Amino acid sequence: MAFIDEMKISAAAGRGGDGVVRWRQEKFIPRGGPAGGDGGRGGDFHILAVRDVHILSKYKAKKEFSADRGEDGGNKSLHGKAGEDFFLELPIGSIVTNLDTDETWQLTEEGQKFLILKGGYGGFGNEYFKSSTNTTPKESRPGQEGEKGNFKIELELFADFGLIGLPNAGKTSLLNALTNAGARVGDYAFTTLDPNLGDFYGYIIADIPGLIEGASEGKGLGVKFLRHIKRTKMLAHLISFENPNLLKSYKEIRKELEKYGQDLDKKEELIILSKTDIVTDPKILDREKKKFEKMGKKVFLLSLYDDKLVKKLSDALAKILKSQ
Repeated sequence: MAFIDEMKISAAAGRGGDGVVRWRQEKFIPRGGPAGGDGGRGGDFHILAVRDVHILSKYKAKKEFSADRGEDGGNKSLHGKAGEDFFLELPIGSIVTNLDTDETWQLTEEGQKFLILKGGYGGFGNEYFKSSTNTTPKESRPGQEGEKGNFKIELELFADFGLIGLPNAGKTSLLNALTNAGARVGDYAFTTLDPNLGDFYGYIIADIPGLIEGASEGKGLGVKFLRHIKRTKMLAHLISFENPNLLKSYKEIRKELEKYGQDLDKKEELIILSKTDIVTDPKILDREKKKFEKMGKKVFLLSLYDDKLVKKLSDALAKILKSQ
């Protein structure tokens, strides 16, 4: 299922039911008093946060949503039934903007809901218009239209751990190794065009698309990448030994985080020096590791061909996450 992190929809609350003209049916009286009931109120339109980051994909073919219409009034002064409210389920981390009014709602926790469009009032039946001077009113009123609007939905992921790094740093392969996510892996830049997610002992790990210099100005995948790590609790920064200068590669991404702002550069971060299997001299591994440790970072060496290194990293991540 394709990952979707933004979409536009049209939404409508339910229309109110119509009031009706009805008369009491009594024996031997041609026409009794008014007995037309009022229409039921239209259903309200809500948004509801759920723990399913892929749910927007289910709406790919449907861009119009509405709550139910209220029932019309009935005989014997019976009021129509109110229309069912509609709850549009959206992933935690969704930001919903009414494009007509600029009003915005943010869904930050499971079960959170907001009423964003009110259903229309039901119309009045002819009994409503009865008075001492008008004992047989023939008037009724239709129900009101429910509120309508056009909305933009943007998803900012809520992940416990975000894997970041330059394209081809090995993020997707690591996600698959840790969580059996089954995400697609390729040998070219921007294989990951959208975040991949995996479950790691109940924690969510996100493989965020690769970052390049200038992303904060929109180059490459640009701010789409940066938007997703804004709400990620911690970062694991992968730097591949394929890079001739690991420290320079690291600083390149750190610079983009700082430029984007919103304290992305202040998130807790650990360093993973990946693809150690291409290095033949152990002294090089030790030297590069110490460079980052001198910066006060937790540093791990990783080769996906080395089960011991993978397990060591996995155990460390589990410990870190449980301590949060």
